[in-house]
Amino acid sequence: MAKLYFHYSTMNAGKSAILLQAAHNYRERGMETLLLTAGVDTRAGARTIGSRIGISAPAEVFGAEHDLFARIAARRAEGPLACVFVDEAQFLTGSQVWQLARAVDDLAVPVMCYGLRVDFRGQLFPGSAALLALADEMREVRTICHCGKKATMVVRTDAGGRALTEGAQVQIGGNETYVSLCRRHWREAVGDRPTDEG
Repeated sequence: MAKLYFHYSTMNAGKSAILLQAAHNYRERGMETLLLTAGVDTRAGARTIGSRIGISAPAEVFGAEHDLFARIAARRAEGPLACVFVDEAQFLTGSQVWQLARAVDDLAVPVMCYGLRVDFRGQLFPGSAALLALADEMREVRTICHCGKKATMVVRTDAGGRALTEGAQVQIGGNETYVSLCRRHWREAVGDRPTDEG
């Protein structure tokens, strides 16, 4: 039975690498997939899903204006489609998450979404909020804070390494811009907790 999956984490947890490995496993067994990624993120190149460990694959891009149900239905009409993989799923709109849910329900195509849960301010992304509400299964992809605890938050830093607490929700960047932290150290970084507490 087809399901809508949401694999979520903070930055640098290996979500894209996991997506690429799963898509490879399908292709290796002769099963066709559709890979989608947000057009706004071109760090790995245009129309590409890339991982920090150096693997990548071509993908179709989506923006807020695209109807993903129509795209999946059109692709399925061309031939068998075993699974849809969506990278940078935090950039989906709420409507697009519903479109993906319809593809699962009405077209019987599994959809696996990979993305961030919260932004640098500790707020849910719209796409992530909708996925948390609608996904049939959710899986946390874990990474660690510098203290060794599970990282669940991310800070955006300026050129001097200072944590920012204001700005646009979306700013594309990698290790030079974002640091994954546990909640305690995130609170310290954004000035919500004194650094000398035990």
